[in-house]
Amino acid sequence: MSITVTTWSLEQTSPADLRPAAAPEGNVRTVRAEVPSPEFSRFLYTAVGGDIQWNDRLGMTYAQWEELLTRPGTETWVAYEKGTPAGYAELQAQDGGSVEIAYFGLIPSFRGRRIGGPLLSYAVARAWDLAERWPGLPPTKRVWLHTCSKDGPHAMDNYLRRGFTLFDTSVAEESEVATPGPWPGAHG
Repeated sequence: MSITVTTWSLEQTSPADLRPAAAPEGNVRTVRAEVPSPEFSRFLYTAVGGDIQWNDRLGMTYAQWEELLTRPGTETWVAYEKGTPAGYAELQAQDGGSVEIAYFGLIPSFRGRRIGGPLLSYAVARAWDLAERWPGLPPTKRVWLHTCSKDGPHAMDNYLRRGFTLFDTSVAEESEVATPGPWPGAHG
């Protein structure tokens, strides 16, 4: 069976474009996973994307995950609530000073708790100062991402509220593919 998927590409072209969300309430903090870990990154990928058909990385080998995560300018930032992973953002440096927010999202049971806006704000700020942590990378000139109609209902609004602007839209038919989660009965 196939589904029609609309993909929107958004960008910021200046650090001044960022409109940060208010700080999260409670015991929420965002920390960089400084040691590349294919196991942890795959956990985050499947936990966040399991219910929204993230499947492009499911067939990757351990070595492929490791190669991806150890590229200069690739960073994983994880939001924790009371010590429990709630969601993450993966940044990837690209040619010409572009930084892609390659993956961003919350584990289903943490959605709707006002964590997404602060996590996105923090991730975008870290994309803008990425070169400060990676000697040899050019300063960031552009931060971009894409989202699609399979993502959560608040994704696009969060990106627009943080100051992203739309630069491209595409529509395609995709095969519906089974994903690893969430578990039956999981909170979402």
